[in-house]
Amino acid sequence: MKCKYCGTQIDGDSLKCPHCGREARIVPDYNPIDDVLEAQIKDSLAGEDNLAGDDDYLETVVLNNTYGGEKRQARRNTSGGRRTRTISPRDLRKAEIAKRKAQKKKRRRILLITMAVLAVVLVVAGLLIYSNSYTGIVKKGYSLTEEKKYDEAIAAFNKAIGKKPEKPEAYTGLSKVFLAQDDLEQAEAVFSKAIGEHPDNVDIYEAYILFYLDTDQQAKIPGLLSGAPEKVQDKLSKYLIPVPEFSLDEGVVYDVVQELSLTADDEDIYYTVDGSQPVVGAENTTKYTEPIQINNEGDTTITAIAVNDEDIPSVAVAKVYTIELPIVDAPSVKPSTGQYDEPTKIEIVVPEGYTAFYTLDKSDPTNGSIKYEGPIDMPEGTTIFKAVLVDSRGKLSAITTRNYIYEP
Repeated sequence: MKCKYCGTQIDGDSLKCPHCGREARIVPDYNPIDDVLEAQIKDSLAGEDNLAGDDDYLETVVLNNTYGGEKRQARRNTSGGRRTRTISPRDLRKAEIAKRKAQKKKRRRILLITMAVLAVVLVVAGLLIYSNSYTGIVKKGYSLTEEKKYDEAIAAFNKAIGKKPEKPEAYTGLSKVFLAQDDLEQAEAVFSKAIGEHPDNVDIYEAYILFYLDTDQQAKIPGLLSGAPEKVQDKLSKYLIPVPEFSLDEGVVYDVVQELSLTADDEDIYYTVDGSQPVVGAENTTKYTEPIQINNEGDTTITAIAVNDEDIPSVAVAKVYTIELPIVDAPSVKPSTGQYDEPTKIEIVVPEGYTAFYTLDKSDPTNGSIKYEGPIDMPEGTTIFKAVLVDSRGKLSAITTRNYIYEP
């Protein structure tokens, strides 16, 4: 390799010229790209005070480089003279790098434009696909409902149901269209029809339950689940509230007043004593706070429900309790049967809680006979005296009979 400044031969391992001491310039041994050379020459000519436009100008560009030891010239004939410009290998490298950067920038720009176009196409395609998907149709149905375009909203939700009848979202949306029009019955019919067609679909059952919660119809939830398949009940067990437990057994005839206790886990308990269904807030429904006293003779029906924190009730449990309080024996009457010659008072012993009635004409007394208010005078002659006791329930005791003869 020769020094480009003095022409001295330089050893291949040396970095400086041994003669002039200048740094050796190592240049690759391949020819520069012709078009880069041509572009550089044209740019140089154009920059020399517009001399490239003068037909009388002769420019000779001598390109000195060490690519294979060759020299290249670019010459333009004019009538005005001769000009020579030398381009170094460094300038050639700069020109080549500049061209590569320009090409790379162009390719990048084309790539970005292509990607942008592709992104727009994908977005448009995605929107079209989404608008015709189940989710997109359901969302459109809700938007139409907010705009009060109810007929269009119903059509949209029905279209979604047609696409995926096993999914609950469209049923919920359709029910909301009817609720927006204050048609609670039709809104509920949406779900009753759905579970009729899909009796094992847990998701639709749960959507039905949420509909009841949203419309304050929690009392209907136990009835809905009680008729559901076992599979559905197992999946939705969180909505199945355990029923209250009763401390007394039914089917037993009790002869004394009874005290009934009701228990549940962490739920509140509500009950009725008239056989009706307990409803939270109703006049005939009582919240359980203490044992219930059953003191009425005959049958008493206690119906109870347990209610959790979300006001979801359990299934109602009803039990009938029967009480038959024993009646006292026939009343005690004084004096005893006999013949008397002096004025005598007839007395009836009346236990607490009873009322006594009597007759003097041989007929059997009832609660419509003469009420005993206190001792009575024995009538003259022969008298058949009969007495009976009646409790607070109107139940009669046995009759006591006395035969008196009073002759003063």
